[in-house]
Amino acid sequence: MKLIKGVVPPMVTPLVDNEHLDERGLERLVEHVLAGGVHGLFLLGTTGEAPDLPYEVRRRLVQRTSEIVAGRVPILVGVTDTVFTESLKLAEFAKACGAAGLVAAPPYYFAAGQPELVDYYTRLADRVPLPLYLYNMPSQVKVSIAVQTVVELAKHPNVAGLKDSSGNIGYFNACRYALRNDPDFAILMGPEEAMGEVVLMGADGGVAGGANLFPKTFVDLYDAAVAKDVDRVRELQERVMRVSSLIYGIGHHNSSFVKGVKCALSLMGICSDVLAAPREPFNARDRELVRERLVELGALSAQ
Repeated sequence: MKLIKGVVPPMVTPLVDNEHLDERGLERLVEHVLAGGVHGLFLLGTTGEAPDLPYEVRRRLVQRTSEIVAGRVPILVGVTDTVFTESLKLAEFAKACGAAGLVAAPPYYFAAGQPELVDYYTRLADRVPLPLYLYNMPSQVKVSIAVQTVVELAKHPNVAGLKDSSGNIGYFNACRYALRNDPDFAILMGPEEAMGEVVLMGADGGVAGGANLFPKTFVDLYDAAVAKDVDRVRELQERVMRVSSLIYGIGHHNSSFVKGVKCALSLMGICSDVLAAPREPFNARDRELVRERLVELGALSAQ
């Protein structure tokens, strides 16, 4: 298994409506993030609204993105599902499309205990045709993958790494420390606000949603952290925090981050801001607020 390192954006899913991709927007988005120098793409994560997408849309996203990327960077595909066989089907499809790896959060609705998580991921890793990355996302699936569970699963030859979106820096560092002697196990930070810090400490990279908007900023931050250029990391981290504070917290929605990123991409002329049902795009007032903040960030002209 080739270790995936660097900035791997969790790509939004551009939509025309709930049953159709915005395919022109998808092509513009892929080319936009690749032009920023990202090291891979992650499809069908939380930012990609995967649980709300029809299976046919998920498959079309994987297929079309793979065609556009054409092997330029590795693609990770989220296969999180409450139905084990559906995860396997999508995993097989991703392999056929040329994906490099798979990502799975614990099954949601019925929260699993830690022994059940070991059993679940072991069964999944045994049967999927690509390297499997664990996805710790307790805010959405109601259970955290315990550090010892990660350590146990890391022994499996087909478990390649961990994407941690808990926002718990203590947990992240505990996983990193526990697996410090396993150079083939990737540990990637979800929340972008901490990416520079953890890469400085030896993490392998970040799955930064803001890289949909400003990929070069995140790639530059990663490069500075790898080079141990603390002053440059501090400078770029300020930029990341400005994006976070200005774009992600508009409105009072659990999905405000996705709404904000999609709205910003729409205003930048990259792809549509349609969200998967039942969520809706920002109203006119909030959309104007995003536009004003993009002007402040230098991403749009004032006209």
